[in-house]
Amino acid sequence: MEYLFYLEKGIWFGLAALGFAILFNVPPRTILIVSILAAMGGVTRLYLVHSGASILMASLAGASLIGVLSIQASHNKHAPPLVFSIPAVIPMVPGVFAYQAILGLINLSTNPNAPDYTQILTGTISNGLNAIFILMALAVGVAVPMLITRKTSAKHIKIVKKGN
Repeated sequence: MEYLFYLEKGIWFGLAALGFAILFNVPPRTILIVSILAAMGGVTRLYLVHSGASILMASLAGASLIGVLSIQASHNKHAPPLVFSIPAVIPMVPGVFAYQAILGLINLSTNPNAPDYTQILTGTISNGLNAIFILMALAVGVAVPMLITRKTSAKHIKIVKKGN
């Protein structure tokens, strides 16, 4: 039954990426691949977190998977890799950590004499740093595969197929 959980989450990641792909006006021929990449990256992150990895490392792994696969997709569909990777990675943005950090800041500013001020401050800093580092991991995970493999413009890269 656990595979149904991952399948459901993959569908939700794919639908979220589909919405962002439409919002960013990506070419229609790329929308299905964007959804598949988002599902694969999101399920990878989710699986690693459930396996005991930190959310930071799991996010880096999921974003790296999206980054690597978007390079191949860009060759197949003749579109820049960013068309595939950016909408696919957005569903992994750590909204809960950022929201809790902002709520903590609001609590700290409205009630500076609270008896649990240090606890609120610690939670706010922790959530804020988690959000920042996860965002950095997503950016690095998407960008590094593209920076490593890009020597020239994608238009000038020729992929030789056997049999031609």
